[in-house]
Amino acid sequence: PVVALCLVNVASAFNFQIHAHHIGLRKQSLQQLHASSAPDGVEDEARKLRELASQLRGEVDAFQKEKDEVTAAEQKTRDEIMAAKQETRMKYSTEVPILKGDGQTMMERVDFPPRIKDGKSSIMAVQADLPLGILLGEHEEIPGAISVDEVAAESNGERADVREGDILRACTACQQTMETPTWQLLAGGIGQPKTKRFMFATDGRPFEEVMDAVSSNRMDPEGRAVWLVLERPE
Repeated sequence: PVVALCLVNVASAFNFQIHAHHIGLRKQSLQQLHASSAPDGVEDEARKLRELASQLRGEVDAFQKEKDEVTAAEQKTRDEIMAAKQETRMKYSTEVPILKGDGQTMMERVDFPPRIKDGKSSIMAVQADLPLGILLGEHEEIPGAISVDEVAAESNGERADVREGDILRACTACQQTMETPTWQLLAGGIGQPKTKRFMFATDGRPFEEVMDAVSSNRMDPEGRAVWLVLERPE
């Protein structure tokens, strides 16, 4: 009975596999029949849709490329404008010592708008020991401008590269003040003299005042070189 039961089970399993195989073959045949019976119009429509989609993608890519090119061109223009502005600023500015409110001196870049027209000049700063050996005068063509009329040979001014025709835009100047600590004020003291050095702008200043500013550098207790800001014609 056990052997008979096992044979029955094996036969049942074998019949099930054969049945499943037949079902799979029928399903595959139906799919092939359906595919072969599909109308040609559907395939043509699908092909047209794929072509249209490809065309649209191409147009989108072309539009994006054009947009990127425009953006890049605009950025390049902005960069060129900024570079030109920076070049102009560097041409008409220089670093000089600036006296701060707390008494300290810091090097800072200062702008000097050109007095010579058409961009045919540049700004520079030099340091020269006293005596400078230069002759200053009022500019013949630019009102309120001080020009270098002469530079003595082998002078400190010549060694500092000061040239005839330069326009003096600024220089260091010294001023003596009285500083009185609080405890001296309370005691009725008169304070102590102190010399401060600062940058003196010469534009529009009377000639005598400019000469006094240059000469005042002799008062510098440290004996430092004189700073001269010059506008040099090209």
